[in-house]
Amino acid sequence: MKLLLVVAVLQSAFFVHSQNKYGLHPTNISGYRSSVQTNPENELVDLQEFIPGLVLDIRYATKNNFTGEQIYRLPKAYARKPVALALKKAQEEFKRLGYSIKIYDAYRPYSATVKFYELMKGDTTYVASPYHGSRHNRGCAIDMTLVDLKTGQELSMPTTYDAMQKESWPTATIGNPVIVKNRDTLIAVMAENSFKVYPTEWWHFDFTGWQKYEVMDIDFEELR
Repeated sequence: MKLLLVVAVLQSAFFVHSQNKYGLHPTNISGYRSSVQTNPENELVDLQEFIPGLVLDIRYATKNNFTGEQIYRLPKAYARKPVALALKKAQEEFKRLGYSIKIYDAYRPYSATVKFYELMKGDTTYVASPYHGSRHNRGCAIDMTLVDLKTGQELSMPTTYDAMQKESWPTATIGNPVIVKNRDTLIAVMAENSFKVYPTEWWHFDFTGWQKYEVMDIDFEELR
């Protein structure tokens, strides 16, 4: 009996270690539900349901992304409640300019961040480190662009989504004034609504105060 107990403990310890080899212990669905009961602001909000006119193009639910693989089983976009409220205000401002937000990615399970990091062989220029977790894992980051309300077409931007090149940096010199205007409008309106653009990705915006939210590893199916 004692031997069986020791074996069970060792198996459990190995499982925990193998699941957290980068030193993090992401929140699971039960921990998330408990945190929402304690603080309703921790809720992950379905952005398409919450923000009128929002367009989704969840690339990681398809093979049309830098991995060439389908990472998510559902094309969903979630964010913490304060993030969703701020994004809704940004959408209202963009609509006054004749645009709408198109989201490529929002909350991202920690397991996806681990996969990206390992595919990039530890290069964190364009992917997050699993030793710290990403803002996406906290439900506090949005990957996005803008579409024209009249045509439904994406505005011209410096690069495509997830392009790993210097032109993707929000400070990159771009010769086309229309593209510069589009990029700068996106960044400016988001900044007015508590979002900061990421240094190497014009499409990535972090919500101010993301540090107070924990890393999560919850699949979209569990959130439904």
